[in-house]
Amino acid sequence: MSIKSIFYTLLAGSTLWAGHAQAEVIEKIETYAISGTSGPALYAAIGEKGPLIGKNIRTIAHTNFTLLWSRKYKTDDGNCTLVSAKPKLTITYTLPKPAQKLPLQTAALWSTFYDGIEKHEHIHGDYIKEMVQKIETATVGMSVAKDPKCVKFKTELNKVLSELFQEQRQRGRDFDRLEMSQGGNVHQLILGLVNSR
Repeated sequence: MSIKSIFYTLLAGSTLWAGHAQAEVIEKIETYAISGTSGPALYAAIGEKGPLIGKNIRTIAHTNFTLLWSRKYKTDDGNCTLVSAKPKLTITYTLPKPAQKLPLQTAALWSTFYDGIEKHEHIHGDYIKEMVQKIETATVGMSVAKDPKCVKFKTELNKVLSELFQEQRQRGRDFDRLEMSQGGNVHQLILGLVNSR
């Protein structure tokens, strides 16, 4: 069964990182359809239709991103220096959406659940934005001596990028673990939805 995805552009255009170069940031929501008219039925549908994050592992929602850079290098006296780096960041939040109109009581419960899950995913989005700022701070002005073609520089740059990507992933995993643990925010949202009648 195919799932129709709906895209909403929440923010498009240029924003400024404080004290840094201009960055283009786009955030959008992609929804996946779930069936059901009660809290338990909706949550069961999430278990069947939610985004895959591993082999046969589904989750309620997911945040993904693409990151492109426009970089300018300077090669003086055989040295390679990164003089500017403008990021273009697209963050996509994948969230569940009921396929049919819900009864009033269920709609109220769903609204609370959805708002909490959306807020959770936007925190992941904030972590991604902070990572991009860290990349810019760590790399603009970076220089490698005796590298007129910027070959060694790109190797060093990739080391920095890898470290900051890994840091962001770990931060996201730690946040999910806290939120989904017993009594955590997401855990409470799930209980509020599935324990409804």
